[in-house]
Amino acid sequence: MKHKILAVVTALTLAASANIAFAAGDAAAGKRKAATCAGCHGAKGISAIPMYPNLAGQKGAYIAKQLKAFKDGTRSEPTMKAMSAALSDADMANLGAYYEGLK
Repeated sequence: MKHKILAVVTALTLAASANIAFAAGDAAAGKRKAATCAGCHGAKGISAIPMYPNLAGQKGAYIAKQLKAFKDGTRSEPTMKAMSAALSDADMANLGAYYEGLK
């Protein structure tokens, strides 16, 4: 029984740690990084161009997940692939935290 409990706790810990990059971020660092996003998504995450989505108020984990998908090719869009190529997991989490804070 003790081994089963340990196995479950270990599995849950590993599952949680796999999402750390998407769980939290530094909004101040994200704000600095967001300067390159402003051209399409607006200075405060509200786009003036209808074809570009608003990012303000989106869940941080969602933004980080989408950036990762653009970077690894799971989601295809040439401009976003190029923009996400140099982003680290921490950068993605930071951008997510920044945009989530813009309500």
